[in-house]
Amino acid sequence: MTTTAQAFTAFLEKINPTDAQRTEITNKRDSTEKYLRAAFPQASTLPVQRVILIGSAARGTIIRPINDIDVMAEFTNKDNIFEQYRRNSGSFLQRVRTALNANTSIKKIGARGQAVRLFYTSGAHVDIAPVFRWSAGGFILPRGDGEWMLTDPEAQGKWFSDHRNTIGADLTSVAKLVRRWNAVHSSRFESFHLEVMVASMFKSLGSNHRSALKLFFELAPSWIGVSDPAGHSGRLDNYLTQANRTVIVSRFNDALTRAKNAIAAEDAGNHTEAKRLWRIELGDEFPI
Repeated sequence: MTTTAQAFTAFLEKINPTDAQRTEITNKRDSTEKYLRAAFPQASTLPVQRVILIGSAARGTIIRPINDIDVMAEFTNKDNIFEQYRRNSGSFLQRVRTALNANTSIKKIGARGQAVRLFYTSGAHVDIAPVFRWSAGGFILPRGDGEWMLTDPEAQGKWFSDHRNTIGADLTSVAKLVRRWNAVHSSRFESFHLEVMVASMFKSLGSNHRSALKLFFELAPSWIGVSDPAGHSGRLDNYLTQANRTVIVSRFNDALTRAKNAIAAEDAGNHTEAKRLWRIELGDEFPI
């Protein structure tokens, strides 16, 4: 019989990107840079300076299914071109979309909110966050209402990486498990918010992911109000309504009870029951 620990190992392998998906991430990032450099060469009035992978793919916390890949395109403020878009970030977003339409074979390219999306007929889509570097630190990104917002995906990624170096490599595994738990139970949390919660509450982590998840469910209600580690976006839980918070706390309590029961069953040698309980929390892909 497969032990509960072995089931967790198998489950993590199941939700981790495959080698083919990792290659797809790299190839689509590279293709996106090629398209952007063709659309915005150095000779243009809006040259692209660099294109980098950001988000969960860059932090190493991405899980299957991989629906989208995030990249950041930093544009050069050539001849103070930013002033043309200072009061209308949506116009900047549309300029990026229009130029990409003319320089790629991708049939559908959309621009909404904060990103330009390349819609692929197969595999993951690509979301491009077009930014200018901000003199006070970080980058400014279209906010979705014509204004701009400060962000810094690189600083966020470094913060998570620094915590992983301190806490241990298993931080990535626990973050992935928590993300899958969130996806199974209504996706009420934004992924980066969850990752910051996980990285903030733990001081150290070992390979016992069952105990780590139990502790996460126990501590999580007190860690919902974490802030952007890059110092730009304030509290990361601002999108949650009071009704959502009430449901979330109740869900954490249910998950904690089930996790305690699963660990007790495992300690008693009843791996069948332990795996059944974990499957309720982690979804039907969890092996029983």
